[in-house]
Amino acid sequence: MKICEKMKYMKDVGGSRKRGQDEDPMSTVANLFDVAMVFALGLMVMLLMYLSIPEVLTQTDMTIVKNPGQPNMEVIVKSGERIEKLDMMNETVQTEITGEMGRIYKTKGGGMVYVPANGKPEIGQ
Repeated sequence: MKICEKMKYMKDVGGSRKRGQDEDPMSTVANLFDVAMVFALGLMVMLLMYLSIPEVLTQTDMTIVKNPGQPNMEVIVKSGERIEKLDMMNETVQTEITGEMGRIYKTKGGGMVYVPANGKPEIGQ
């Protein structure tokens, strides 16, 4: 046997690599990134469950009122996939009323009746 042939077999003495296959040194970093993303997503889901608002993950519409009746009250509205924070003002706006469109009456059964100012009543839910 020649020396070159001996060196070829001695190169992989530790058994760390398979013969004929080079390993990408960045593959372990990519795998660590994937694991970190799954871990972060799990933490976000657990936080939503801890705060008792799993509705944020679904398509249901919801409204959250933080600090009701306080000057720093916040209203957060989720409609479909859109989440919006409403700005609350602690001031009164005055405007001029130019006319009446109609009246709404509540029935005993929980329904509502809208009576236009110049027309026949419309019954709603």
